[in-house]
Amino acid sequence: MATAATGTSVTKKLSAKARPAGASRPFEHFFFAGMALVILAVVFRGFARTYFLAGVFRAPLPNLLIHIHGAAFTCWILLLVTQTSLVSAGRVDIHRRLGIAGFLLACAMVVLGLMAATNTLARGLPLQMDPKTFYAVPMLAMVLFATLIFFAFRERRDPSTHKRLILIATMGLTTAAFGRWPMFRGHLPEALLMPDVLLAMLVTYDLWSARKIHRATLWAGVFLTLVDQLSLPIGRTVAWHAFATWAQPFGRIFS
Repeated sequence: MATAATGTSVTKKLSAKARPAGASRPFEHFFFAGMALVILAVVFRGFARTYFLAGVFRAPLPNLLIHIHGAAFTCWILLLVTQTSLVSAGRVDIHRRLGIAGFLLACAMVVLGLMAATNTLARGLPLQMDPKTFYAVPMLAMVLFATLIFFAFRERRDPSTHKRLILIATMGLTTAAFGRWPMFRGHLPEALLMPDVLLAMLVTYDLWSARKIHRATLWAGVFLTLVDQLSLPIGRTVAWHAFATWAQPFGRIFS
């Protein structure tokens, strides 16, 4: 009897400890689908005037490369919304098949991102700051994105790690959108802080659901913050300016 009572007591204690995390599981799919929609809203707000509401393919963009770049990055955001929705609907089979296409799209995005950044440098943009200094921002963003996507693909059989790496990789792309919000125009350092606001939402969710920060959230989040906050200091260095001067002529090839 005493043994049975002790066993029951231990079971109850374990159940009580597990309840907060267990209670959060039905909310998990909703959270990640919601974060995808938040990122979609951020991107739409940033590029509405110059791209989405300007006719997308008919938008007055500088050249074909920027059109292809914009289309590919838009497809990625839409794919993120689709993928999180499929998981919420229990269609993991379709999610996995689309995941292969998503990985190929991500690889193309890295190439297009590097090409578009170099083309922008060659056109002497942005006007608000030294183009060679700014060049570090999109270039290092692509390093961040490529690294996190690689590890996300490698960890695709670990759903909790995989989806966090995909989400944080996409957060790293939002600086371009935030930088076009009226309140951040001409204020790039402030725009570079905004992905951390999205990251804070994920950290808060981890603490609420598991009472600790997931290891993928921790290391990828630190990586995101370091890249965002070190981009401009790196861009101001003599070594970076020398690299940008070397790369600048290649940008004219893509025009």
